[in-house]
Amino acid sequence: MGKKLYVGNLRYTVDSAELERLFGAHGTVQSAQVVMDRETGRSKGFGFVEMGSDQEAQSAIAALNGKDMGGRNMVVNEARPQPGGGMFRAGGARRGGPGGGGGGPGGHRRS
Repeated sequence: MGKKLYVGNLRYTVDSAELERLFGAHGTVQSAQVVMDRETGRSKGFGFVEMGSDQEAQSAIAALNGKDMGGRNMVVNEARPQPGGGMFRAGGARRGGPGGGGGGPGGHRRS
């Protein structure tokens, strides 16, 4: 099991410091990051936490997956590397076409 965890179904008001506090009860948190929308600066409702060891990661998953946090049941599982390297993901396909903009051919968006 990996040390990097995906954390989903978060309230949009949760920040990285709150994630670090929450997961810190289950071991050493090496990093905690809530993913933000580049255009709006608002949370996308998910993030990633890297724990100090595989055992701590497993403990955090067991304790926090499905836990109610402000009326939402968190999803906590092992993050998997995206095909092509670099970024991590929780599953599902990445959106966007050529040009990385999404929204169809050429990656252009409609206004």
